[in-house]
Amino acid sequence: MHIGQQIAQYLLSGLSTGAIYALIGVGFAIIHNATGIINFAQGEFVMLGGMFTVFFLTVLNLPLLVSVILAIAASTIAGVAFERLAIRPMKNASPISLVIITVGGSILIRGIAMLVWGKDTHALETFSGNEPIQLGEATILPQHLWIFAVTTVVIICSKLYFNYTISGKAMRACAYNSRAAGLVGIDVRRMVLFSFAISSAMGSMAGIIIAPLTMTSYDVGVMLGLKGFCAAIIGGMSSGLGTVFGGVILGILESLGAGIFSSGYKDAIAFIILLIILFIRPHGLFSKGDTERV
Repeated sequence: MHIGQQIAQYLLSGLSTGAIYALIGVGFAIIHNATGIINFAQGEFVMLGGMFTVFFLTVLNLPLLVSVILAIAASTIAGVAFERLAIRPMKNASPISLVIITVGGSILIRGIAMLVWGKDTHALETFSGNEPIQLGEATILPQHLWIFAVTTVVIICSKLYFNYTISGKAMRACAYNSRAAGLVGIDVRRMVLFSFAISSAMGSMAGIIIAPLTMTSYDVGVMLGLKGFCAAIIGGMSSGLGTVFGGVILGILESLGAGIFSSGYKDAIAFIILLIILFIRPHGLFSKGDTERV
């Protein structure tokens, strides 16, 4: 394989990985813009999506589509329960206290998952077979196409939801000024609940579509969540195209670094990029200001 083929393969792999980071990053951004906090438990909903799907498939022997739907529903319920039990009772807490609570929630969810499913790594079957597809000088697995398709559909649906539905516009109003939104009759607490439901559903979908490629276990959400957070930071905590571009940039640079230098640097590259971005542009590369965030 000559250098051109290698670069093409790295770029294609990076795009797929970046799409996952973007999907997770948008979940971070939605909660941050609705509540002002960083939900470091977001990665655990990614893990729950994959683990619930494996559970419904292998233990209950349900069809793949039914297992996926139930896994998303179960993860969403977990996200709603997390907001009701951990975040809402602390309504007067400082932002740093709420961040610490999300870290504690992450540890708790991960511990429960370890007790329920054990420490073993679980495989999830691919959605459309394993026959590689040739794209120019690179090859791609059918599962990568599912990643691109699901991420694209979710991002488009989220933009339509926030721009054209009553509840979406209400959530945007809470992001702009929660006190003013409450004065005009918007139930701010309900909007916060919706933000956790939407972000946990997004996270679970990311975990489901990546599980056939990377497999899943009780602790996969830690690193995926941190990289999704990096994508959100690069995108300026925007739940739109900024975070999508942030995820894609992160995925491509990570893939190129791992391929050209060493795979041992793969995880370090994401955090080096984060530190550079925070040093040069603390508000992110694609920050558009508070008035354009969701």
